Amino acid sequence: MKNRSFLIALFFVLLCGEASAQKLLEKVEQAYQDTTLYTLASFKATRIAIGQSVETRKKGILEIHLNNRFWNTPADDSQSFVADRMGTRFGLEYAISDRFTMGAGGSTWDGIFDGFAKYRLLWQREGKEGSPVSVTLFQNASYRSKSFLALSPRDDFSSRMSYTSQLAIARKFNSNFTLQLTPTLVNRGNLLFPEDPQAQFALGLGGRYKLGNHVSVVSEYYHVFDPITSVDMYGAFALGVNWEMTDVILQFGMTNARSMVEDSFITQTRNNFNFRDPNFHFGFNFTYILHLSRK
Repeated sequence: MKNRSFLIALFFVLLCGEASAQKLLEKVEQAYQDTTLYTLASFKATRIAIGQSVETRKKGILEIHLNNRFWNTPADDSQSFVADRMGTRFGLEYAISDRFTMGAGGSTWDGIFDGFAKYRLLWQREGKEGSPVSVTLFQNASYRSKSFLALSPRDDFSSRMSYTSQLAIARKFNSNFTLQLTPTLVNRGNLLFPEDPQAQFALGLGGRYKLGNHVSVVSEYYHVFDPITSVDMYGAFALGVNWEMTDVILQFGMTNARSMVEDSFITQTRNNFNFRDPNFHFGFNFTYILHLSRK
């Protein structure tokens, strides 16, 4: 009789425990459904290959950029051991908030000094308030220090300024693959020839495919819908490999673009992409990340 009573009591205890566990599980599932999961690292770097990516950094991060391009000239007597010509851009970028970044830099080959602001409008996320894509607004202003007196009827401060507006729209389809579209508007202060358009619209297409924990392949192309007609211009293209560590990112690539500033390489790339001199350019980007403030 005592054993029967004990078994009945144990049965009711287990039944109540199972009901409590089920309620707890339902609460956890409900909380998970209401949680917004943000997509991280659509692109590991703030640049895909040559152009801006959708990425912004966390508040308080300072990025140091050193970008280089190397190429040869077609003259037989000018071939050096590594390259005949080199262009370098040194830049700094600081994240004022998780969504807002400002940066500036200077280039040696074309003498362009540039500054920009970058703001994350939307973050790709899953959950109750989801978004299928990430969207970032980019605004650049650049000043060309080299004179155009030989070609331009005027040569003042405003004629040396150019402005680039971009809307980067990216989706990370899975843990390995991300694709980005970048509608771009370039407004140039200086026209080399009267028939050249002052405002030009372009569309960029870029992607990243992750090969391993620290290695990915990237590619990028910009098509200009109203190109300069006074001289031959080509769409900027790049293909490269990224080595992505925690605070250091190395990007190696091939491209037909010499300039490293948006308005110049998007609309004024004068070399087609092939392996003949001076069209072939090898380059690398070095990025070092400093955490000036930690939450």
